[in-house]
Amino acid sequence: MTDPAGAVRPDAPIHDVAIVGGGAVGLLLACLLGARGRDVVVLERRTEPPPPGAPSRAIGVHPPGLKVLDHVGIGDAVRERAVVIREGRVTCEGRTLGAMRFPRSGLVRSLPQREVEALLEERLEELPDVRVRRGVEVTGLRDRGTHVVVVGTQAGAEVDVPARYVVGADGVRSGIRSLIDARWRPRGRGATYVMCDTRDDTGARETALLHFEPTGVVESFPMPGGLRRYVARVRRRPSVLDAPTVAAIVEARTGQGFDTDAAGEPTAFDARQHLAQPIAAGRVALVGDAAHEVSPIGGQGMNLGWIGAQHLSHELEAALAAGAPLDAFAAYERARRGAAIRAMRQAAFNMRMGAPVSGLRLRARNASVRMLGLAPTRALLARAFTMRWL
Repeated sequence: MTDPAGAVRPDAPIHDVAIVGGGAVGLLLACLLGARGRDVVVLERRTEPPPPGAPSRAIGVHPPGLKVLDHVGIGDAVRERAVVIREGRVTCEGRTLGAMRFPRSGLVRSLPQREVEALLEERLEELPDVRVRRGVEVTGLRDRGTHVVVVGTQAGAEVDVPARYVVGADGVRSGIRSLIDARWRPRGRGATYVMCDTRDDTGARETALLHFEPTGVVESFPMPGGLRRYVARVRRRPSVLDAPTVAAIVEARTGQGFDTDAAGEPTAFDARQHLAQPIAAGRVALVGDAAHEVSPIGGQGMNLGWIGAQHLSHELEAALAAGAPLDAFAAYERARRGAAIRAMRQAAFNMRMGAPVSGLRLRARNASVRMLGLAPTRALLARAFTMRWL
């Protein structure tokens, strides 16, 4: 149940788990634990959920992520609302370099993260032992030996939230990560992209289109409601960022623009990769983007966070059943660090393939893409891009 205002009483019982961050990963973890009957509180800084039409960077629901959503009872709703992506097609300068059709068991589904979060919120309303407290700004952690007190403010008043374990699911700019003195280590190089959603006039409603052009990649993906998302790599952020600017970039590279009148507000972002060290300390663990920032190129971050939440829910359940010992997260840390490194390597490969290139390097890159599109490499590539390696 949602409690937008009330502060925690001094005599409040100790929660099993306090989750800081009410995004897609934090809400999923709360659902997993709540379904087991655990007493969970979610502390979210925002006072209201994002509106349904709010922009959302993550849209890809991969097969392993969908399997986790099935565990909390919203998988069928996601299937109903999402658009299925059945194939991917790679072109360069108007020529097809390769195509990949995903098997039925490996279909990717496109649904904005905001819509998944709304489904998770609805599921939480059915779980009596889970509370979502909005408007809480976490400022500190107090270790009491047998539990941790999460310190914060809500509506100008100080609140103390005691819990046997605390999970930081508060994103790339995680405050919990700072509070446990975890380092935020960069891995590899970054890149800059612009993104815009508009009406889909491609006629390829179930196809991801990847234009590996000499001046940089343009990717586009189908979305619900007859929309398509365009993502283009750029050398630097445009001084004027509007739909006509993004459409001009797309048209200059692919020969086809898009309807700017039907477009939403474009955004620019820097794709970077970081890994927290440590991912857990004592009674506090990090999950999702708080633990690892993976480039959104390839759409792995949200799904990786869900799988991490599922793993963490098992570890938390075992620890709580054993009397809530200290340092319960060693196995979780090892596994999630390995998974994050694999995802980052794949994301780095994706970014290299879409970088600006010319001359001999362009021909070599295109030849590599053609080879990857041949059997049996094609099946392995499809497995990698749909995250079935997890």
